Amino acid sequence: MRFPPSFLDDIRARVPISDVIGQRVTFDRRKSRPAKGDHWACCPFHGENSPSFHCEDDKGRYHCFGCGVSGDHFRFLTELDGLSFPEAVERLAGMAGLAMPARDPEAEKRDEKRATILDALKLAAEFFRDRLQDNEGAKARGYLRDRGLNPAIQKRFGLGFAPEARNRLKEHLAAKGVGKKEIEAAGLVVHGDDIAVSYDRFRDRIMFPILDPSERCVAFGGRAMSPEARAKYLNSPETDVFHKGGMLYNLGMARRASKNAGTLLVVEGYMDVIALAQAGFDHAVAPLGTALTESQIELLWRSAGDPILCFDGDGAGIKAAHRAAELALPLLKPGRSLRFALLPDGKDPDDLVKDGGADAFRDVLAQARPLSDMVWSRETAGSTFDTPEARAELERRLDQLTRQIGDESVRRHYSQDMRQRLSAFFGSGSAPRSYGDRSNGRGGDRGQRGDRGGYANAVGGRQSNGRYGAGAGMRPAISDRLARSSLLRATGGPAPSLREIAIVVGFVNHPVLMQEAFDYFADLEIDAPDLARLRACVLDIYAESAPHDRDVIIEGLRLRGAEEIFIAYEEKARMVRLWPVLADAAADDAREALRQALHLQHRFKALTRELKQAEQLLGQEPTDDAYEHMRAVKAEIERVETIEALVEGFGILSGRAVKTM
Repeated sequence: MRFPPSFLDDIRARVPISDVIGQRVTFDRRKSRPAKGDHWACCPFHGENSPSFHCEDDKGRYHCFGCGVSGDHFRFLTELDGLSFPEAVERLAGMAGLAMPARDPEAEKRDEKRATILDALKLAAEFFRDRLQDNEGAKARGYLRDRGLNPAIQKRFGLGFAPEARNRLKEHLAAKGVGKKEIEAAGLVVHGDDIAVSYDRFRDRIMFPILDPSERCVAFGGRAMSPEARAKYLNSPETDVFHKGGMLYNLGMARRASKNAGTLLVVEGYMDVIALAQAGFDHAVAPLGTALTESQIELLWRSAGDPILCFDGDGAGIKAAHRAAELALPLLKPGRSLRFALLPDGKDPDDLVKDGGADAFRDVLAQARPLSDMVWSRETAGSTFDTPEARAELERRLDQLTRQIGDESVRRHYSQDMRQRLSAFFGSGSAPRSYGDRSNGRGGDRGQRGDRGGYANAVGGRQSNGRYGAGAGMRPAISDRLARSSLLRATGGPAPSLREIAIVVGFVNHPVLMQEAFDYFADLEIDAPDLARLRACVLDIYAESAPHDRDVIIEGLRLRGAEEIFIAYEEKARMVRLWPVLADAAADDAREALRQALHLQHRFKALTRELKQAEQLLGQEPTDDAYEHMRAVKAEIERVETIEALVEGFGILSGRAVKTM
């Protein structure tokens, strides 16, 4: 139904938006200013612990600085409660004490048509569910059982079975009083001028009801039982109630679950969604047989600011991830991005949870990479940058990609991030490297997976012929640097992170790496007093003799009273299974692990300094831009803290299974 704009404006004027939102959230008393109609709360659209959801009565608008969702009175009810727009108007009119306007006859006809289509689809869903449970559905039940789906999860998702006969559903609906036009309009039969008698669209298929956000059945997906079927999966056609590119399978249920999970997962198909739900991951959705569209990405962002897209780790999956990344770039806004989890080659989520349980899938999600990594890896994987022209071309492509980002602040940060990656990748006097030559055991190459897109080369920026530094020429540099260093004797202070422990322990256990990357170790910022003292002792030992033997370093630590500190931290590294930095790890594994850890430590410290500056600026100028900048830096710090400094594959040469930091 269409409503006069003046009527909608009257509702907005009579009902403060805080009255609508206040029914679903608790406003933060410290941050809100009720007298001015300014309210803050934890966002009801995504899980969070601090209030970033803002609504203003004067403007009649809300906006979440965390997930980016925004709108007015009506949108709040349609998106959060799943009401149709007329239902939202009716509820708000009641709050405003206004009578609903007379309905437009043409609009009423359209609404009646939609309601009739929905009724037909509801009856069809019931018919399919019943067939799954009777004798005709025995084979389908066996298939679902073999796929590991229990009866409870089948019922929860309303799974059914379409018999092989050509007219069973059509005859059933006709007997229920559903007219021919309504059956056709619902997309349940194949019909047309060249078809004398219409027939059931879905036959001999396991049926998956597709629900809208209000959890009304609006379409179906059907999985063929016969291996000879022309289409393994078949979806309903576009109808008045179903638009494939603007919907996601299981969005209603997943959106509710995302409030606890903190994000949404995007997988390929129906079976993946259902298998994950059975394993405890209720927050998964799937596109409807096509690649993600802009509308679907917007749908994801309304519920989660940083959804995780799960792709197969093979070539096709990586290409699909790159396509999604390119599609999302122009749409990025503060607090709205994507992450990418690449699955083991040949595995889908259904296979993964079946073979390895929920923990196997959690491990994959823990390794999810940010969108910026996917952009970088696409441009660097499998390429050699052995000329200035090649390096300039890479820089040009990255600049073109970042320019696609519509939001100015996000574009600025992406540009800065890419410059830092280029600097770390090429470095000063470095020999360019070719990516994609070293397999990591997951169907991708090192350029695509193992080095997280190539940016984890903070140490490698000084690399030459597979090494970090100048080799035999390093000793004078060590002495020169130590002349400017002093032993830290701090008292009190914070506890070290596992990343900092890994770096110091790794360099002690693998002295050859000190020769290769001394500058990075000497420049390392460590706040924890005892670990800082241990590092300073190691530097002191290198000032004397630059030993190549671990035992010489340990003896030097003993003489300086720091051996017990090292033993304690090495045991800590062993307890949490940081195998690549222990003494018996292969040198290449240790080198790669320390390269990752040094980059993350540098990034974390830089972000910490940036956060301090952002907080100072917010105190001086409490604007929305200043607040958003501070929030963005905090979000980046949280992301860096969760990235694995030791990625899979580092333990291959050592023969150990690596546990991430």
